[in-house]
Amino acid sequence: MTFKEKVSNLLEAALGERPSLFLIDLEITDANKIMVTLDGDNGVNLQDCIDVSRAIEHNLDREEIDFSLEVTSAGATTPLTNKRQYPKNLGRTLKVVTQTEEVEATLTEANDEHIVLEWKARQPKKIGKGKETVQKKAEIPYGEIKEAVVVIKF
Repeated sequence: MTFKEKVSNLLEAALGERPSLFLIDLEITDANKIMVTLDGDNGVNLQDCIDVSRAIEHNLDREEIDFSLEVTSAGATTPLTNKRQYPKNLGRTLKVVTQTEEVEATLTEANDEHIVLEWKARQPKKIGKGKETVQKKAEIPYGEIKEAVVVIKF
């Protein structure tokens, strides 16, 4: 079993004990630097990172292979890459880039197939001059999303 396979198996076992957590990214460099990025249905706290780190570190032998380990949570500006990240961001503003457009809107629905975004836009009146504010809604399948990021406003 290679070092990468062993780390992957240990990580899988650690996450199996914590069903609310899920893997965003696992990177192992040629210098055996292990970088794990996690997210959770209810967020990720420091203790979650410590527990996963220990589950990996205590089952690897530094005498056999020297390594470094970094377990972090997905940051606020990290793009959403997993379907499980969308439900916890309901009601937040997302910037979603698809093959054809870029939309910044409120996430109002997220299921297994698609997300629904809603926003207000100004457009020319159908009759007469001037513009009117209209409510827009877009249903975007996950397969069409190139990038989705939570927009943080202060």
